[in-house]
Amino acid sequence: MARLRDVFANLLLSQQGMLFPFVPVFLSIGIGLYFALRTEPSIWALSALAACAAVLLMLYLRNRSAFAPLISALAMVTFGVALAGTRAHLVAGPVLDFRYYGPVTGRVVAIDRSASDALRITLDRVLLTNLPLSETPARIRLSLHAKYPGIPPEPGQTIMTTAHLSPPGGAVEPGGFDFRRHAWFLRLGAVGYTRVPLVLWEEAGHNKRLFQMRMAISKQVQNALPGHTGGVATAIITGDRSAIPKPVLQDLRDTNLAHLLAISGLHMGLVSAFAFGVLRLGLLLSPNGQRWPIKKIAAAGALGVAAVYLALSGGNVATERAFVMVAVMLVAILLNRRAISLRAVALAALIVLLLRPEALIGPGFQMSFAATTALVAVFGAIRDSSLDFPRHRLLRGAASVLLSSAVAGAATAPFAMAHFNQIAQYGLLANLLTVPLMGVVVIPAAVLGVLLMPFGLESIGLTVMGLGLDWILSVAEVIARWPGAVRPVMTPGPSVLPLLSVGTVFLILWQNRLRVLGLIPVACAMGLWLQSERPDILVAEQGQLVGVMGHHGRALSRAKGAGFIAGVWLENDGQGLEQAEAASLWDTLGLPIQHIHGKRNAARFKGCSEGALIISSADLPDQPTDKTCTVLDAEYLAHTGSLAITRDPNGAWHIEKARDRSGARLWNDPSLRKAQ
Repeated sequence: MARLRDVFANLLLSQQGMLFPFVPVFLSIGIGLYFALRTEPSIWALSALAACAAVLLMLYLRNRSAFAPLISALAMVTFGVALAGTRAHLVAGPVLDFRYYGPVTGRVVAIDRSASDALRITLDRVLLTNLPLSETPARIRLSLHAKYPGIPPEPGQTIMTTAHLSPPGGAVEPGGFDFRRHAWFLRLGAVGYTRVPLVLWEEAGHNKRLFQMRMAISKQVQNALPGHTGGVATAIITGDRSAIPKPVLQDLRDTNLAHLLAISGLHMGLVSAFAFGVLRLGLLLSPNGQRWPIKKIAAAGALGVAAVYLALSGGNVATERAFVMVAVMLVAILLNRRAISLRAVALAALIVLLLRPEALIGPGFQMSFAATTALVAVFGAIRDSSLDFPRHRLLRGAASVLLSSAVAGAATAPFAMAHFNQIAQYGLLANLLTVPLMGVVVIPAAVLGVLLMPFGLESIGLTVMGLGLDWILSVAEVIARWPGAVRPVMTPGPSVLPLLSVGTVFLILWQNRLRVLGLIPVACAMGLWLQSERPDILVAEQGQLVGVMGHHGRALSRAKGAGFIAGVWLENDGQGLEQAEAASLWDTLGLPIQHIHGKRNAARFKGCSEGALIISSADLPDQPTDKTCTVLDAEYLAHTGSLAITRDPNGAWHIEKARDRSGARLWNDPSLRKAQ
């Protein structure tokens, strides 16, 4: 036993100096544990965990033995649970618990587009008729479906309309993406739509000047670059995607180029690098440049440019994350540290998790840090080895672009497949044909265009930017039409991504040959993914749609309606069916399953046969019957959420409820919210 302890101690000692990158890893484990809980921990429990983490951290600082890092790891896990729980309480707000139809007044704080391509606005300072302010959601989101929308919504305006509102929906299937949880951290207490025009109640105030400036820049960009090119340009400059048509978005997604729209690590890095290079070159050419710390001045200037870009883009979560990563690297230059290293990436991840622990479970955080960590690790290994890139500058640049695209694509592919249920098979080629142009043409021209806007000369830069974007969009359109451009992928089980992440992180961070042990959880993750199975029967939260897995794919009970739910189910199945195609399979099932949609059909219900499964979106009348069947009507579904149903060989139905999978949490249990 003593010998085994000595071996383990020597292993930990061999990692001295390289343990800091593990800090955000163990913090992430704690955050992940919080979100995996089925029962919400009380405030007292969270306080106890925070105190325990503080005690463990003090013990770590006083302990000089080889096993001290284990105490630190336990402290980070404990603190992660407390941190995520505290954040969930800090963003707490009222959530609508009934369906509302009536007047809505609020201030416009965000404008974007919904999945159905409808213009969508987010409102704060909300007023709802006959609802006390203490029970009124802090924010609501409305899709605009009016044929005559009235005033065009502008940031900062207080508008009035008549809208349908409902609570944020839960997972469309047990264990699926939980929109209620997502909405909770966005402070969205209700979602809905309006079919009547918007009416201006009050003009924008001074406190939304930055938002107004963003929209003003968006208009100037779209005036200089009309059409979808201008829509993409405004997304890159200000983060406003409301002018991008849905087909263009789909082409970019199908070619793995959608990341070019998000103001994330790529854009923030390119803007900062461009500013750093221009400032450094300008200082070098100045008469007294040699006397100044040029590199540090350029880094400080680039940090300022990055901060302006963060403010101009609206400061969404992805942009904040990108800014933190760039800021850490630029500050490292100011402190005479290596700017690009695993320690810098770890520090950026730590800051992001401390600010927004919920970011951990989103695809943006996972894909961003997967790509960055892989790139830093690969190029660091090349730097520290005897391998040399081609000496010719052009060849070296081409090799760097090819390698970076391949590494980033491979690192993000599992997360993209798991979250979006598809793989762009020509994504690497599309990125090779477009990403270099983003760095060389599009981003520098965008910066030039914004700088020239006060003088009315923005068309000089924006015209060049438009030419680059036209090429990118044409590449996306052509490649998206190639046969087999997109391959659907079945959604993995809940343990696949955690296992995959732990294995790859160990492979990268551990500093001796034992790193190959990281291949074990990676292999387990891939094996579990390949053996994933989809539920036999899925039932929507309100019973408006049923999907049954058959020999030719999932059969849907309706060809129209509940399109979002149908799309998610079919994507998760990984079979690439459309709703109408899936609905045509319904009559071929030959199973004792009946779906009743609507109150009129429910009123005509005359009973069921023995062993049948009856699913209804309305309450069914009580019918005397001497036959046994399983009835799942609106009253039943109101307490369960969506369902996943399997049938055993004996013909018995086994029902898994979304409410049971998600547990009693702040975002889905009104009684917990009232108790706070």
